Amino acid sequence: MKTYAAKAGEVDKKWVLIDADGLVVGRLAALIATRLKGKHKATYTPHVDCGDNVIVVNAEKVAFTGAKREDKVYYRHTGHPGGIKESTPRRMLEGKFPERVITLAVERMLRRGPLQRQLMRNLRVYKGTEHPHAAQNPAKLDVAKLNRKNVRV
Repeated sequence: MKTYAAKAGEVDKKWVLIDADGLVVGRLAALIATRLKGKHKATYTPHVDCGDNVIVVNAEKVAFTGAKREDKVYYRHTGHPGGIKESTPRRMLEGKFPERVITLAVERMLRRGPLQRQLMRNLRVYKGTEHPHAAQNPAKLDVAKLNRKNVRV
């Protein structure tokens, strides 16, 4: 028996829509990373982009457990000496681009490299309920029903 390895042309990619309203960020990011990588499929191959395209709406309405909304710190560096900057999830969610909270969480759950950059292009995150991908007929995935811990009340 031969080991099956998917090729890029053989992969069947679907579109998935997730409403992030009230969902816990870490659990949501783990689920999205699994979908992007394709680990939920029987034809999963580690070096091939065999995952789905994921659309996330209502990114500004995500939830954090505990005091992470105030206490968690995101660091970045400008590249100049002494150029370290920090931000909290509260400031990011109240700012101009609240979708970056989800994007950063998913990005850090995927292994770095060329495949990660390719997989991140399959993720679309929007802060409102509207998205321009209606033509792709995305299947709605109800993350809240998968596990009671996925939703923060």
